[in-house]
Amino acid sequence: MSRTPPGHRSDYRWFHTITTRWMDNDVFQHVNNVNYFSYFDTAVTYYEMTEKVVGLLDGPIHCVVAQVACSYHASLAFPDLVTVGVRVASIGRSSVRYELAVFRNDDDVAAAEGHFIHVFVERGSQCPVAIPDESRAILQRIVV
Repeated sequence: MSRTPPGHRSDYRWFHTITTRWMDNDVFQHVNNVNYFSYFDTAVTYYEMTEKVVGLLDGPIHCVVAQVACSYHASLAFPDLVTVGVRVASIGRSSVRYELAVFRNDDDVAAAEGHFIHVFVERGSQCPVAIPDESRAILQRIVV
């Protein structure tokens, strides 16, 4: 099976830095795979909050995760510094596909890459709704 080579920092449009924690390591002395999903979630949520894509805790619309996946290229371990690169691959009627990369310390090549699909939903019913025009415009800024 041939693998796509890992991406580079220049392939991504927005970045969020996270410090690994001692508890992120597993018995094999590297960051456990499940933590990468937490890094993805933290970066996307921070992007949506700081760029005002959607009101996280208030407002009529918020986002829920519909799909997440990750491919691993190299290990991380505490006390590495993690930078998550974020870009938007596609914007649908009610969903956005983020593509993400985890970079170790100052490395230019991704240690892991994946995607994260958020669906915009009405807060009360949890039913999908069209992405508001203002949100769509913000997401367009990091489309590749």
